[in-house]
Amino acid sequence: MTASRRAFLKRASALSVAGVAAPWAINLAAMAEASAAGATDYKALVCVFLYGGNDYANTLVPYDTSNYAIYQQARPSFAHSRDSLAATALTSATAPLDTAGFAHQYALAPGLAPLVPLFNTGKLGVLLNVGTLVQPTTKRQYTNKSVKLPPKLFSHNDQQSVWQSSSPEGATSGWGGRMGDLFQAGNTYATFTCVNVSGNAVYLSGKSAVQYQVSTSGSVPLSGLKNPLFGSSAASAALRTLITQPRAHMLENEYNIVSKRSIEANDILTGALASAPALTTVFPAGNSLGDQLKLVARMISASGTLGTKRQVFFVSLGGFDTHDGMLTDHPVLMSKLGDALAAFYAATAELGVANQVTTFTASDFGRTLTGNANGSDHGWGSMHFVMGGAVNGSKFYGTAPIVANGGPDDVGQGRLLPTTSVEQVAATVGGWLGVSDSELLSLLPNLSNYNSTVRKLGFV
Repeated sequence: MTASRRAFLKRASALSVAGVAAPWAINLAAMAEASAAGATDYKALVCVFLYGGNDYANTLVPYDTSNYAIYQQARPSFAHSRDSLAATALTSATAPLDTAGFAHQYALAPGLAPLVPLFNTGKLGVLLNVGTLVQPTTKRQYTNKSVKLPPKLFSHNDQQSVWQSSSPEGATSGWGGRMGDLFQAGNTYATFTCVNVSGNAVYLSGKSAVQYQVSTSGSVPLSGLKNPLFGSSAASAALRTLITQPRAHMLENEYNIVSKRSIEANDILTGALASAPALTTVFPAGNSLGDQLKLVARMISASGTLGTKRQVFFVSLGGFDTHDGMLTDHPVLMSKLGDALAAFYAATAELGVANQVTTFTASDFGRTLTGNANGSDHGWGSMHFVMGGAVNGSKFYGTAPIVANGGPDDVGQGRLLPTTSVEQVAATVGGWLGVSDSELLSLLPNLSNYNSTVRKLGFV
């Protein structure tokens, strides 16, 4: 028996256990009913994942004179010129402090200029030095290996999975999907609770919630049903019956259940999008992230028709593994990110739901401060953004890292040791979505390692 088949049968048996009301299934159902009961309004959480490990230092750039000089010296061939950052310098009522108590000033990458007005008007916040952690960790503890660390640090696949699920590659559920578990009972169609516009990601897989994958045009219809099969409507009808009718064999029956759900979801979503109000917001052309976010906006506009109260979305942009090409490739990626996020916020404002949609960025990891001639290498902590009408913006959240190679806040070459954990970010957005404190402790396995006063960051 192959490992993949053993894994499949193990998961299938877990589903059968749930069918006879195992204790964990009962607890999950009770949690879902409790959360769904309080969800009378609409809210959506949108994760924007930057695949490859986004370079933190050329995204949120040290701008005060002393720290900029250190930054520029560490990467002389591809540091942004200080003059080019003047238009994107961020001003906050409270300057972020580093671990030594000194104030920092930052500027956004020039390509992120469309986000500056959102920061200035309180719709965008900056998350400092966020990364995967099991518990609060000092550099001494890291060096002495005296605390548990995230598994397989600096590995793309594993750190993507740890960010999305708190477990390395092979995890079967993510924290976005586990939040979806709690709310799907409150949606008219549970299928539309967790929606992925970029493919497949463990982030949206729940214990019971299933991620619904769509294209940037909407649902993906079965070609044999979309148009008459072999030119025959009767053939299409026969195909529909064949792939949706109940079967005696467990695996065949499960396959047909999935097919039936997909066909019905396609019909429902296609009709809902067709009747949704047209968007006048212009999304950037030739921008895959913009295309994905436009579809998210369209689905949000149809939430009334779809009967959804809570939704979790996943979109992504790739190309961030910038071992080289930092001077040419990264600015293009920043422009795509800035243009897409700004357009998406404008669309939510046009729809009148800006306060009900919170968007945040994520990535495998940050990268090294020290350059390798044309790029940077795999790192750990990074800088991220949170955007929306409910965001307490114009602020920095977390502790600013001391800019230095070999300094107190890095573990080599300017790899940041995170001071804010992914679990704290997840707890903050989860609490805003309506997940209770006790539920958060169940959904986020490392959250209990943090003092209750710092589990949420206060950016929403």
